[in-house]
Amino acid sequence: MAENAHMKAAVLVEPGRFEVRDVPKPTCGRDEVLIRIERVGICGTDLHIFNGHYAADKLPLIPGHEAVGIIEQMGEAVKHLEKGCRVVVDINLGCGQCYYCRRNEILNCSRMEQLGISCDGAFAQYMAVPSRLVIPVAGTVPVEVAALTEPVACVVRATRKADIRFGQSVVVLGGGPIGNLHVQMLRLVGAAPIIVSEPNETRARLAQEAGADAVVTHGDQLHETVMSMTDGRGADVVIESVGLPALYELALSLIRPGGHISAFGLTSPDDALPMPILETILRENSIKGSVAGMGEDMHDALTLLSHDRFRTDAFATRSYPLEDIRQAFETVADQSDSLKTSITF
Repeated sequence: MAENAHMKAAVLVEPGRFEVRDVPKPTCGRDEVLIRIERVGICGTDLHIFNGHYAADKLPLIPGHEAVGIIEQMGEAVKHLEKGCRVVVDINLGCGQCYYCRRNEILNCSRMEQLGISCDGAFAQYMAVPSRLVIPVAGTVPVEVAALTEPVACVVRATRKADIRFGQSVVVLGGGPIGNLHVQMLRLVGAAPIIVSEPNETRARLAQEAGADAVVTHGDQLHETVMSMTDGRGADVVIESVGLPALYELALSLIRPGGHISAFGLTSPDDALPMPILETILRENSIKGSVAGMGEDMHDALTLLSHDRFRTDAFATRSYPLEDIRQAFETVADQSDSLKTSITF
């Protein structure tokens, strides 16, 4: 590759300000592959980074992590992949050797980095990544479906961490993109009933179509709905998928004795939850955090998508070229009726 090769990339230079620049095209190391990016979804984490609420110390940064692309070049040590193959990428780079990496808890690795979050990612024409993190996509899977692998992996992992089982009642706070995927994942593992709280009428309808047993659009009706559908106990699990302290407080009021909260939505760093400690102890309640899919979660997510276990039509409704990335982020921030906004190349 020529030393002066360049590419277009969207660099977040400070909160709220992207610059589309010519930057050096990444070189491909011995154990790496160079991927020509085709499509990247914008997720809530990207919006948090854009607004300066998350990973602000990493700026300037090329964000983007919900990526799918084509292998254009491979390092000489890469033997298990092929040029021209469409792939998705596990964004979590751990050391691979420590206690946490061995347990697939890579986010707790002291040397962990995440592509597009703590180091440069996929809002660019090309991305070089370690070959061990690359997962081939079957030729029958459309590119817009493959681009959902990372967010689906997140709900796969959250469901595992929350240990949700057949017949358990679950409340999902928020019916946006990730909330909708939570609903679909809950259907797959047999949760029932599934209750969603979502004020946006269109997203509420999409949550119903995704498999929710009840969707509440008026917050003052939520507690009554949950209690009436759980014989007055409260939910076995409440998933907070928005990232608002007020919703975490609400979740505490909706779980049954012995139930737990799945903490998923990212809040601002200084946000805190005033927890009723004695009540939590006496009721044996708990909170279980989960933030990203990794390792086998990614493989399982792609398998589910490859076999049409998720309804994805509502996630392919809006896309923008890289040059219009600011407009794309404004679309996400405006809480539009689209479930997913993507950057395409």
